[in-house]
Amino acid sequence: MATRMQEHYTKTVKPQLKEAFKYKNDLQVPRLTKIVVNMGVGETTSDIKKMDAAIADLTAITGQKPLMVRSKKAIANFKLRRGLPIGAKVTLRGARMYEFLDRLVTIALPRVRDFRGLSGKSFDGHGNYALGLKEQIVFPEINYDKIDTIRGMDIIIVTTAKTNEEAKALLKGFNMPFVN
Repeated sequence: MATRMQEHYTKTVKPQLKEAFKYKNDLQVPRLTKIVVNMGVGETTSDIKKMDAAIADLTAITGQKPLMVRSKKAIANFKLRRGLPIGAKVTLRGARMYEFLDRLVTIALPRVRDFRGLSGKSFDGHGNYALGLKEQIVFPEINYDKIDTIRGMDIIIVTTAKTNEEAKALLKGFNMPFVN
């Protein structure tokens, strides 16, 4: 069963990209590989229960159980020991990835306060795009009354595009609201 965004990609975005960049083969057309959602939880050094709340939030947002990220080094200034949990991340692929992208573009981004669009400069040169959200409450799955603190998250969209222009054209096909 294909999601709405998958169908949109195969019927609309793929032919547009093939024509715009003059690809000879369908496999040359850029596509989404994965979306990684990362949430850093620095408060866990004092209270480990904050990690459970962050994991619950990420599970509600993505529909998938997050992986706990532990510190690799000890840093005394941050009261951080090696192996202490400091964040959580989820890697989305396939139908879940397209479903998350759909909710991000149509529901979450328009709910961001003072939102004027995404920066077109956050590409890494290899066709991947990164964006940060300051608060997790922009997603409708999060109940505002049940959260303990507002946490931000990083969202990295990994594509098969070779250049930033190809990746930007791909994401614009998915209605990503770029400013420049």
